Amino acid sequence: MRHAAVEYIVAHGITSSIEGRRAIIGSAHFVFEDEGAQLESDIKEQIEPQMQGLSPLYLAVDGKVVGVLGIEGPLKPGVREVIADLHALGVKHVVMFTGDSERTAERIAREAGVDEFKAELLPEDKYAYVERIKGEERHVAMVGDGVNDSSALGLADVGLAMGGGSDIAKEVADIILTDTDLAAIVRLRRMSQGLVDRLTSSYSKVMLTNSALLALGITGAIASQASSLLHNGSTIAYSLSNAKAYLR
Repeated sequence: MRHAAVEYIVAHGITSSIEGRRAIIGSAHFVFEDEGAQLESDIKEQIEPQMQGLSPLYLAVDGKVVGVLGIEGPLKPGVREVIADLHALGVKHVVMFTGDSERTAERIAREAGVDEFKAELLPEDKYAYVERIKGEERHVAMVGDGVNDSSALGLADVGLAMGGGSDIAKEVADIILTDTDLAAIVRLRRMSQGLVDRLTSSYSKVMLTNSALLALGITGAIASQASSLLHNGSTIAYSLSNAKAYLR
């Protein structure tokens, strides 16, 4: 058999065998540090300049690197606008987590307009970062779609899983966005703010109306029947008003 079953190693890469020889493909950390694969230093120096802005995946067979793939991760259209909208809606600090190389992460972060980025992260690194900033009494919303994000999603105050993400990410998240477009996060933020504003406004109106009716009833300015009618009427009016859409 030329090619055997593939084993996926979370946050690292994949392993298989080709004609009985062990084959691995993954990040530099996985291939060189975890698996101890070898690559001549002069060849590595030739490869690195060609990988600028790309995410390199190394292929090694029986402990020797035989190929390198440079994967480009283009920024999705509208991401910069989404980040700007979130800032305008009160999100103070946007951090990008990625397992990509420092150079690739820096390019994407600059294009996206995020406040901070963390590169070459393993799942436990993402978890540790969220744990640290929560310890600073900051509210954390985590958005992710992969297995690598699941632990951090579960720890965050609010975990949001993208609709096209992995099953485990959806399982641990508090909210699942059916839309894979990041603009859905902006809509959710506006909707939640609209809900809070409406609840606050409705509570104030109800308290004011009921207090006024109670005072009028106690002083005898209106009859109890009229007070009951006005109370029920105001309840229906507020309910109809609150049934309107949050977003227009």
